[in-house]
Amino acid sequence: MSAGTIDPADPRKEIKELLPHREPFLFVDKVDIVDGKIVAERTYPDTEWFFKGHFPDYPVVPGVILIETMAQCGGVGIRKMGIQNAGTFLFAKIREARFRRPVRPGERLEMVIENLKASPKIVHQRGVGSVGGEVAVEAEWIAIVGA
Repeated sequence: MSAGTIDPADPRKEIKELLPHREPFLFVDKVDIVDGKIVAERTYPDTEWFFKGHFPDYPVVPGVILIETMAQCGGVGIRKMGIQNAGTFLFAKIREARFRRPVRPGERLEMVIENLKASPKIVHQRGVGSVGGEVAVEAEWIAIVGA
């Protein structure tokens, strides 16, 4: 099976080859490169572990998970682009995070992430995540590539 081919037994097989995260902390369903930008998706099923305790009467995806989702998708994207091939991305800074609407169980977050700087040591990205065309989250982050 070639890179980019979806394995029906594990549709996230390629993502797992590009990213060290695993369930329950893997928040990437799909990543493509379109016109030099990273375009990604994540649907948060109502079975996610954090919904049980994060406002159980009105469950929403925690903001930190939304930013983590965009960063994970950004990491997969730069690997697919061939910019960075090894190492673990560790947050160095998160800035300009804005939360515009809650993301609820069952909703699909569609993301567009751009590389502001991507080198073998530093990744600086900005992302926007939307649900049904409505912006839910915006953020900019810097990650250092570790071992």
